Amino acid sequence: MQYVSTANKDFLDEVIADRSLTFAEKVLSIKRCDEIGKIASTDEIIVAKVDLAMAHDGTAPLAIKVLKELGIKKVWDNDKIILHIDHTYPASSEQIADFHSIMRKFAIEQRCRIQEGNICHQYMLEHFVVPGMLIVGADSHTTTQGSLGTFATGVGSTEIAAIFASGKIWLKVPESIKIIFDGKLPRGVFAKDLILYIMSKISCEGANYKAIEFTGNIVKDFSISSRATLCNMSVEAGAKAGIVEMDEITEKYLISMGRKAMLRIHSGKEAEYVEIIKENVENMEPYVALPHNVDNVKAVGDVEGQPIDQAFLGSCTNGRFEDLEIAAKILNGKKVKDGVRLIITPASKLVYKTALKSGVIETLLKAGATITSSTCGACVGTHCGVLGSGEICISCSNRNFIGRMGSPKSKVYLASPATVAASAIKGVITDPRKYLG
Repeated sequence: MQYVSTANKDFLDEVIADRSLTFAEKVLSIKRCDEIGKIASTDEIIVAKVDLAMAHDGTAPLAIKVLKELGIKKVWDNDKIILHIDHTYPASSEQIADFHSIMRKFAIEQRCRIQEGNICHQYMLEHFVVPGMLIVGADSHTTTQGSLGTFATGVGSTEIAAIFASGKIWLKVPESIKIIFDGKLPRGVFAKDLILYIMSKISCEGANYKAIEFTGNIVKDFSISSRATLCNMSVEAGAKAGIVEMDEITEKYLISMGRKAMLRIHSGKEAEYVEIIKENVENMEPYVALPHNVDNVKAVGDVEGQPIDQAFLGSCTNGRFEDLEIAAKILNGKKVKDGVRLIITPASKLVYKTALKSGVIETLLKAGATITSSTCGACVGTHCGVLGSGEICISCSNRNFIGRMGSPKSKVYLASPATVAASAIKGVITDPRKYLG
């Protein structure tokens, strides 16, 4: 999979070397197709060519319907459209099965790529994303792809239909926020804790239609999985995109996944940001987002002892191998509290396979966990972990809105995989540092 530049090489080189442009301005400058060769400046509305477009079983059926109503016989480029059957996989009802059938038939007709049984954002990271791309997905957490140095954003079903037809999108070039995490990461504190802390600081509207660039020595040391957690939850602050620039860790990850094409884009040293947030992480601790807002965040010690009915580890936010691995480390030799359900959903078949081979799955099963297929089911409240009336769940997913995981009378607390695992053992919200040596 290759990135596409609408401009010639001289302009591409000029943009990449420019010291005054942010990452978002640089990517959108080389992707714009309304005025090719013109810099895309903050707040300007442009039309840009898309490198990859995707939709899933929650959004693709409507997009396909819209395409038919528009009379579109052929998509713009079948090699750059990926359909994902993931939100309710395998189908939980006849209606969902019919949605899946619509997608399979469309994929055959249009010769589009389609995959089943991997959470879309994880599958995109594993198979398609290359630094420098402009990626658009009919899912708000498409921002996850920014962890590989791309500009990736979510749209609705009708807009993705137009993109499937044209390969283009209009965008206002966003202002940018830079968030710098420096210091030494304390024991028991993870990427999820850092982004929850930021949510508490800037609120769920603090980055509306802005691009967030994450940097600092902590981010530079983070794995792609941890970077993906930061970028995934950027949208919870309203961000248009979450970005970690490409570096040696990115390059190693891509090569390990069999990909090499890379466009090294870095923000200019003199680029202007609407806000720069510097955080020394050394005094940070595990955090929990209380119902029913993502920015309703407290230190784990402030909510410790809250009884739970379910603990969920999975989703596009924290269902990767390193998340399962830390949970297994905490649960090794211990049992999930009687009366508590621990549901674990690997983010992809590759994650599942890796956890199986490493012995992580066996450890989790021995502790009493239930392992599901790779799906968004529990996170979005469709199956594989739906909450009943009055039930309380601690989850490492990305949203705790009313009714998100089932009954509107249930409650969801958000935390890191470590906090979820520790809470499953005690049956109450628990500080994970008690289980880490």
